[in-house]
Order: sequence, then C-alpha cells, then structure tokens
Amino acid sequence: MASTSCFAIVSSMLVLLCMSCHAQLSSTFYDKSCPGALDAIRTSIRTAVSRERRMAASLIRLHFHDCFVQGCDASILLENSPTISSERDAGPNKGSVRGYEVIDDAKSQVEKICPGVVSCADIVAVAARDASVAVGGPSWAVKLGRRDSTTASPSLALSDLPSFLADLETLISRFASKGLSARDMVALSGAHTLGQAQCFTFSGRIYSNGSDIDAGFASTRKRRCPASISDTTLAPLDLVTPNSFDNNYFKNLMQKKGLLESDQVLFSGGSTDSIVSEYSKTPASFKSDFAAAMIKMGNISPLTGSSGQIRRICSALN
Repeated sequence: MASTSCFAIVSSMLVLLCMSCHAQLSSTFYDKSCPGALDAIRTSIRTAVSRERRMAASLIRLHFHDCFVQGCDASILLENSPTISSERDAGPNKGSVRGYEVIDDAKSQVEKICPGVVSCADIVAVAARDASVAVGGPSWAVKLGRRDSTTASPSLALSDLPSFLADLETLISRFASKGLSARDMVALSGAHTLGQAQCFTFSGRIYSNGSDIDAGFASTRKRRCPASISDTTLAPLDLVTPNSFDNNYFKNLMQKKGLLESDQVLFSGGSTDSIVSEYSKTPASFKSDFAAAMIKMGNISPLTGSSGQIRRICSALN
C-alpha cells in the first residue's frame, strides 16, 4: 500500500511538472507553427508608427492595460456583445486607450499566413516591443504562447489599473499585486517619456501652486490647458522629446516637471527617489530595466494550453 501511495504521489508530481512546463511561455513558440509571424507583426507595427509616432506610446500602454486586468489575455480588445461587457468602456480606458485598429491589422496580416495559430494576446505583447524599437527604445525577447480570453472585466479595469492621481504607496502596492517590484514600476513608468495626456488628467496639478511642481513648467503647461476637469486637449508628457524613447522623463521628475501626479510622486522624497536619480544619469540602466520589466509584465497570468481560445478576430469571440 505504501508503494502504491508513493507511486501516486510521484505520478501527481510528474503531472504537475508537465503542466508547469506546458504553461511556460517561450520566445520560440511559433518557430515551427508560424515562422513568419513575428516579421509580419513587425512590418505592420513599423508602418503604423511611421504613419503616427504617437502610436508607439499607445501600443505600449495597450499592453500594460491588457496585462493588469485578468492578465495578458487580450481581454481589452473585446467589444461589447450580448455576452461581453467591454473593458474599453471602463474609466481608465474609455477615450484614451488606442491602437486597437493597429492590432487588428497585424492580426489580419498574420491570419493570411497562419490562420488560427497566433493569439491576439501575443500580438499585443509583440507590438509593444516593436513599438519601443521603432522610436529608439530597447528590444527584448517576447515570450509567446498566450491564448485569448473568452471574458472581459470592466470592474477589474476600474479596480486594478492605477490612477493618474495615485500616490507612491498605492502605486507600489498595485504593481506588487501583479508580481512587479518598485523598481519595475519606476522603469515601466518611464514609458511616459513617450505619448500625450489629456488636460483633465493634470490640470489639478498645474493649477495647484504646489511645492512639488516647477512654477515655470506649470505656467508653460497652462497655456495649452484650461483649468477644467473635463478638458480633453492633448499635451505631450515630455515637452522636449515627446516621440523619442529616452531618459528625459526621469530628468524632468528631478526638476519637478513631471506632468501627472502619479509621475512626480516617484521623485518626491520617497523610497523611489534613488531609482529615478539613477535612471536620469544612466540611460542604459533604464532601458535594460525597462526591457526586463516588460518581460515580467508580459508574464502576468497568461492563459496557456487549452485555456481560452485563439480568436480569429481580436475584437470578438469565435
């Protein structure tokens, strides 16, 4: 009986080990099943970014907003249907998350060569990497093998995505809940070296006359943004090089020129000041840490094996 029990335990362990191996994402996942996938995605993303440089920031943000809600499962791409309440309409996403049509185009290109093989979740992850490279940012080996969700959660989008008003403690806690360290959080925040923000997300900050904002910077920003809680006028997060992936974001924070409240709290006398200072002086360190953090973020609760599905159209279930 003891030997039977021992055999059962060993068998169970082997099954669990097997499941673990099967669930592991791999950068070579499509090497045999769709060897042309990555080239097709890269071409599609390069075309989109060359058409509009801002799209690079949008695609990186799309990946972030996907992974923080239910994991990296392309749930953010699903549109409303009789069975789906779309995350696109949740507060943190509505009217600001973009790039959906770019992912759709990349998917259609991949479907032409390997129908039903490459997931939308993987395309979102690869698109973020290719977008970074297109504007001078780092590259990294994207781990692949995610599958697409059959559900979406606007309520989790509201609760799990950090607010532009979040304080440092909240940011650290929110990222830690996803398995990301404070250093990861600061590195990923550096994506705000790119892109634009709507005025209502920072008007409170520039009109506050606070001690944590440079007066000249606030005055400059007021010219484009009225003191309104609903104004959607766009303004670059980094005035100097808004379309280049560099470490200016961190230099700005050290001069009290962070645009969003959730940016400036990273350098405000707290535990992350030293990381911001390091990245402001050593761009190579920032880029290396950003790439490593993107890999970690891309590994948040992926669906693998037989879970989920491979959507034929990214915005709808099969």
